[in-house]
Amino acid sequence: MFVVFHLETNPVHRQQICIVDGQGGGIGANLIKYLREFHGERYELLALGTNVIATSQMMKAGANRGASGENAVIHTVARADVIIGTIAITWANAMLGEVTPAMAAAITSSPAPKILLPLFHENITFVCVGTDPLPHMVKTIVEEVITEVLPHV
Repeated sequence: MFVVFHLETNPVHRQQICIVDGQGGGIGANLIKYLREFHGERYELLALGTNVIATSQMMKAGANRGASGENAVIHTVARADVIIGTIAITWANAMLGEVTPAMAAAITSSPAPKILLPLFHENITFVCVGTDPLPHMVKTIVEEVITEVLPHV
């Protein structure tokens, strides 16, 4: 006779939102702070930092779990329900080289919807992009876009 035990780490499945950030993690931390304030524990927030400092800041802001580095990003975004970050997370070598080509490919190839802020420091110009301040863009994502992207919750 065999007895099988199944350990459930997340007994109530909540949709997973991956917040990807690099450098100091400030934008990701702001997103997590406002997501947590507006949506409470409705979603599982995963902090994915290109470095440990970014991940640490996002964890302090209220992420449920976090991980740092290329492999963590590649592994986790493949299973995400939504990915949020600046548009630079989709560009190889962005953020002073912190976004590796493999990270950018994994993020853009993920089947998850991506919500991208039009913020970057690279030498690229976009035409017809809004110029709202960062707090207004974060508020729009948190209060409107998330529920449009994940309407079945």
